[in-house]
Amino acid sequence: MNTQSHTLKTKPHFSFFQILSLSMGFLGIQFGYALQNANASRILQTFGADIEQLSWFWLAAPITGMIIQPIIGHYSDHTWTRLGRRRPFFLAGAILASIALVLMPNAGAFASFLPAMFIGAGFLMIMDASFNVAMEPFRALVADMLPADQSTLGFSIQTFLIGIGAVVGSWLPYALAQWFGISKVNENGGIPDNVVFSFYIGAAVMIITILWTIFTTKEYSPEELSAFNEDKEIHKEDKSQFSDIFRDFVAMPKTMKQLAPVQFFSWIALFGMWVFTTPAVAQHVYGLAVTDTKSVTYQDAGNWVGIIFGVYNAVAMLYALMLPAIAHQIGRKLTHSLSLTAGAIGLISIYFISNPTILIVSMVGVGMAWGSILSMPYAILAPALPIRKMGVYMGIFNIFITVPQIINGFFGGMIIKRFFGSQAIYALIMSGVFLLLAALSVLWVEDKQRDNVR
Repeated sequence: MNTQSHTLKTKPHFSFFQILSLSMGFLGIQFGYALQNANASRILQTFGADIEQLSWFWLAAPITGMIIQPIIGHYSDHTWTRLGRRRPFFLAGAILASIALVLMPNAGAFASFLPAMFIGAGFLMIMDASFNVAMEPFRALVADMLPADQSTLGFSIQTFLIGIGAVVGSWLPYALAQWFGISKVNENGGIPDNVVFSFYIGAAVMIITILWTIFTTKEYSPEELSAFNEDKEIHKEDKSQFSDIFRDFVAMPKTMKQLAPVQFFSWIALFGMWVFTTPAVAQHVYGLAVTDTKSVTYQDAGNWVGIIFGVYNAVAMLYALMLPAIAHQIGRKLTHSLSLTAGAIGLISIYFISNPTILIVSMVGVGMAWGSILSMPYAILAPALPIRKMGVYMGIFNIFITVPQIINGFFGGMIIKRFFGSQAIYALIMSGVFLLLAALSVLWVEDKQRDNVR
């Protein structure tokens, strides 16, 4: 490897439209994620899953993410093709995720040799693994392409697009039923047509938005990245080994280690919210019994959860555009801490609500937390990472997202069933407490502020 010094060049600034196109695929990814988050528990319960089993089936998602994302990040750092080094992973992930989106609500058709809930959980695993194949290379692409002083803007716009995809994806089953008259109840006890068609539309949106980014964004060549890189030159011939992932994990930057507890508490809270909001709202707000999962009222509760999930994503979308200005005034750490506190208040407040409409107010705080979770940690982290290893460190960073979900997955359902009589509302209260712990943890993080945005 040539180690001679070279004159560093500055990355060119991107226009708003270029940054938008750079992250457009995230809209499709989050569209699919929103359908998964709002409907997976409903689908699995319709197929016969008990409330204790819900978090176990959801384990497929973080386990596959923990394994896949560091590997994908490592190889995307060292994969140079005519399509670039990040874009091949976008395309492969989008195709696989789209297939899984089509198959999951139809798991009952494959139930002749296994119970539908197990087949549905398998498709959930494939779906989430495919999302992960596409997701972290997208975050690495933003860090690859944007100059340091546009990183906060870049991740905020990414969060804005995530919000659009999440809002539409969350609201789609409700809209298809209420506005287009598509059936919201399956007379045979299966998945309603409005949910099935929503997953089909999600598959199409994912493919289209990923192709948008692929065709409108040209990645830098190894030589161009080398000219921008202050650490080491980046070459096609750079020889890497799989074992490098473990060495990189040990040698992770200080800022990344400090963000670990912030991510841990944030994502153990989010996992609890995604898994248990539908049964919590059905039981605590709609007054249904724990075992009543096939009634029209339960489907109404599930559709309304999609609406309120869309609300928090809409808030996150708008709030993300405000984050750069807020962070400039009070700093990124305090901005993130206050946002997480708002989310905690929102989740805990659900315990005191009996009117479904009032849940929208709770979701405002959750949306502020979600908007910040999707952007602030990455804006703080990116300047502390060597650009040569941006992909692998973004993948390793995902471990701090998946491990808390796995812990919650193993024990969350058990705790709710054994200690709280299967009353899922207590899962949301615990999630609120975890967000408060995350809000405290972020205050001890060192923000290098390399992009001169506090």
